[in-house]
Amino acid sequence: MRIKRGKTTKKKHKKIKKALKGFLKSRRASVKHGREALIKKWSRQYEGRRKRKRDLRALWIIRLNAAAREEGLTYSKLIASLKKKKIELDRKILAEIAVNHPDVFKKIASSLDKK
Repeated sequence: MRIKRGKTTKKKHKKIKKALKGFLKSRRASVKHGREALIKKWSRQYEGRRKRKRDLRALWIIRLNAAAREEGLTYSKLIASLKKKKIELDRKILAEIAVNHPDVFKKIASSLDKK
């Protein structure tokens, strides 16, 4: 007996078409082109999630450097002094303190060696 695959194919195509909302022209209309577009989309999403982490770390470092320079330190000296004093605050938390609670950051920076 012959097995007909129309239902399965239709279901797969429907799933792809649903994911293609917002795409333009043949990328939305054609299942073949749409599938290729989705593969690219998913790979770029993956890259973007990794890139976001790099971008945020860079932002925290920029903010810390600016705040440290107001206190007469550089970023590298700030981090080195924190490690020497065994203060375990990561860059994210330090940047948050520097932006939202500058008085607390001043206390942290003044407790460090300024060499």
